[in-house]
Amino acid sequence: MAALAFLFASCEQDPTENIVEQQEAQVDMSDFYLYTDADADGKSAENANAKCYSMRNLNRLLNENDDLHKKMYNIEKNTRSILAKSANAKGKPGSGGDGDTEPPAPDNLGTVNIPVVIHVVYSNAQENISDAQINSQMAILNEDFRATNSDATNVPAEFAGLVADSEISFTLTQVMRHSDSRTQWGTNDAVKYAYPPVSPSNTLNIWVCNIGGGILGYAQFPGGPLETDGVVVGPQYFGNTGYVASPFDQGRTTTHEVGHYLNLRHIWGDGRCRQDDFVADTPTSDGPNYGCPSYPTVNCKNNDMTMNYMDYTDDACMYMFSEGQKARMRTIFMDGGPRTGFVN
Repeated sequence: MAALAFLFASCEQDPTENIVEQQEAQVDMSDFYLYTDADADGKSAENANAKCYSMRNLNRLLNENDDLHKKMYNIEKNTRSILAKSANAKGKPGSGGDGDTEPPAPDNLGTVNIPVVIHVVYSNAQENISDAQINSQMAILNEDFRATNSDATNVPAEFAGLVADSEISFTLTQVMRHSDSRTQWGTNDAVKYAYPPVSPSNTLNIWVCNIGGGILGYAQFPGGPLETDGVVVGPQYFGNTGYVASPFDQGRTTTHEVGHYLNLRHIWGDGRCRQDDFVADTPTSDGPNYGCPSYPTVNCKNNDMTMNYMDYTDDACMYMFSEGQKARMRTIFMDGGPRTGFVN
């Protein structure tokens, strides 16, 4: 009788439960990490000032928010699950770095348009950047994320087939200008608390202000606190006209930081050869590249994708996202993703 009862109960079990369990078991999270030795920037300090402060900002937020690690773990697991279902992967979903994993099949999102609100926070006339400078940055974002930038033709043949149109566009909806006597805002989100984001669940907020310390910009990854969600960029690194400073005067700092906002890591994984950026078609590297590296630049027995927007090279020498990065970014808008508010 007991055996029959057990058999009957087994037959009544929802078969989808087993499917879900099998799908979850297939998601390999063994290489997942969040905390990094971001202060080291991978290599010994070739450049005292890091281009980007996003990983240090992530370390701080992890220390301040007990539930953030779990939230970001679940986001990554959902991303890998989506990629595993849509690709004929030869390696671990979401990982790799040796270029031998085919990109996922196209999704059904179409072009994802992101509304943008820009907060210009200034203590002097130069920092109160012009509308023309703002419009130049918006044009650059759309060109870079749609792969219509003219310098994409500079990508070497080895990587030319990986240049991706992310099918993500940006529309400026509002510019908010704030005169403030504070001359430096730092990286602890003070500017965001002073001037809160507008509708952060379905709007990209960008604060343009003097960060200080030679820092170009920083972003918050998906999963972080809603009240500080968005990107911060120094005014002299925003756009390509007006108050801009070479060699970061082509608007690529904002492209880089928006990449983080859309869940991309630095191209070298912030951990030398032992850590990956969770993108299969970006070669493993041991640290950031600076200036305008010659091709090929070899690290970790691979040719570096130095022209990728998620490296630290000069603005004029970065001009591509990869197909794998495109796929990773787009998962955050899909079911279970942290930025579904942009499409729902």
